Amino acid sequence: MPRPVWSGAVSFGLVTIPIKVMPATEDHSISFRQIHIADGGRIRYRKICEIEDRVLDPDEIGRAYEASRDQLVPISDQELDDLPLPTAKAIDVEAFIEAERIDPIRFGKPYYLQADGAVAAKPYVLLREALQRSDKIAVAKFAWHNRERLGALRVVGEAIVLQVLHWPDEVRAAEGVAPRAVDISDSEVEEAIALMDVIGGADISQYRDQYREAMEAVIEAKTEGVEPPHMEAPAEPKGKVVDLMSALQDSVRAAKKSRGEETDEAEVHEISGRRPAQKKAAKKTAAKKTSAGGKKTAAKKSSRKKPAS
Repeated sequence: MPRPVWSGAVSFGLVTIPIKVMPATEDHSISFRQIHIADGGRIRYRKICEIEDRVLDPDEIGRAYEASRDQLVPISDQELDDLPLPTAKAIDVEAFIEAERIDPIRFGKPYYLQADGAVAAKPYVLLREALQRSDKIAVAKFAWHNRERLGALRVVGEAIVLQVLHWPDEVRAAEGVAPRAVDISDSEVEEAIALMDVIGGADISQYRDQYREAMEAVIEAKTEGVEPPHMEAPAEPKGKVVDLMSALQDSVRAAKKSRGEETDEAEVHEISGRRPAQKKAAKKTAAKKTSAGGKKTAAKKSSRKKPAS
């Protein structure tokens, strides 16, 4: 197990659970060092005072808040320590709510909570079982690195996970992101759903970082002094503008074909300047205007609980 990043206690009501906080994820990204291209020497950075123009020792360096371009407000360690922070030594549970009330956009980094000692075992399991049976999560406040944070306690397997949450004012509004009025018909939506059904689900545990694997192969080859393996460039998209409905239908056929299912031959139709005339049929579908926020279609209606603020 990795080293704990914090030790303290979970507190709800009069119950206190001593815990250690462990990272639940790890980054496997490949990092690089900067070098001097001419001789391969490492690039180093020194902390220099812009007034005295000299390199400073660590004990000479403090912190300040930049109030404006020309004004820095020094803040000492003692001033930070004196700030009232009731959650400095504990993860204080503030509420218990349904998970659906928290918008996933607010989820941050996850951490495992490990019971710290034998005395913590029973209250730890008690909280875990209560969360599971009630199908709720605990909303809590805690303080790390001179900053108060918001988090959610939820159960994953047999462990309690602390999921960092963004404060409400840290989430940006989605205004101006989505296109506005777009003509879209029920039949197009139904065809898109049909494509989703054909593609189906996947075991995401089987996904892997192909870019990292390719980079590791290049690094290994250069370390051993051999020629790096040749990588096939991915096929570029055709870039042809096609009729949306035809593209959906062709995608369904292609997905079925990849699964070995029988299907008719696909054909791509380019979009002309005019909207194609609809064929006369017993069943007609009226076009609807919708925004990217997604107005409900006549075929389906869904209700959603309002996320907690």
